[in-house]
Amino acid sequence: MSVMGVTKFERFFRSTAGADVDNQDLKRYSELVNRKIRDLLVRDEAIAKANDREIIQPHDLAITKGLQECIQAFAIFDGEIELKATLEHITSRPPLDLAMSVETESSLATIAGGLSVALARGFRITDPTMKNPCADDWERAIQIFNLLL
Repeated sequence: MSVMGVTKFERFFRSTAGADVDNQDLKRYSELVNRKIRDLLVRDEAIAKANDREIIQPHDLAITKGLQECIQAFAIFDGEIELKATLEHITSRPPLDLAMSVETESSLATIAGGLSVALARGFRITDPTMKNPCADDWERAIQIFNLLL
């Protein structure tokens, strides 16, 4: 990730959760978000197949109400920080049996942004006084995300 990208993520976590993150945190962040994108797409692919489609469409995306609210909050933050372009670059496109529509593929960075907001807010919920997430904080966040997504 470029220095500019790192700076934007640091600013994002500071403004969203009041947390200072370092390079190790950004590595954990990227792994978590990409794993959850993959998990969502596996479910989305199953939805498309169940509906006899060969392409994953935006309406196949298994976006919960809470995640949708986080995506909307990300849009506000992104207007200030302009993080979406960096997310487009670092969000992986896992191999799937079905292709994604252009609209679906273009929404992945925004979904990653919503997951980012959920992660940052989750840190605040689990420890309102946290300033620097430690390995245990990340492990709890990963366990919660794995439970719910």
